[in-house]
Amino acid sequence: MAVKIRLKRMGAKKAPFYRLVVAESRSPRDGRFIEEIGTYNPLKDPAEISINEERALHWLSTGAQPSDTVRHLLSKQGVLKKFHEARQAK
Repeated sequence: MAVKIRLKRMGAKKAPFYRLVVAESRSPRDGRFIEEIGTYNPLKDPAEISINEERALHWLSTGAQPSDTVRHLLSKQGVLKKFHEARQAK
């Protein structure tokens, strides 16, 4: 089972709001997911990002692959840096 961390689109038309979810790669974009680990609101200025770092690090360490956008959001919050430092320490 290939697991991905990706965005699930919520909100109204022309007013997007996203949730960061961990889902099986074969599931549809807005379909079934395993766990919700954060939110992303691009309409706020600056964009509002909230991520549960503990759960994100857990899923990255178990092999979940983030999408390109999620990878950018994780690096902006400093989660990827912590993940790489933890890997170097091992």
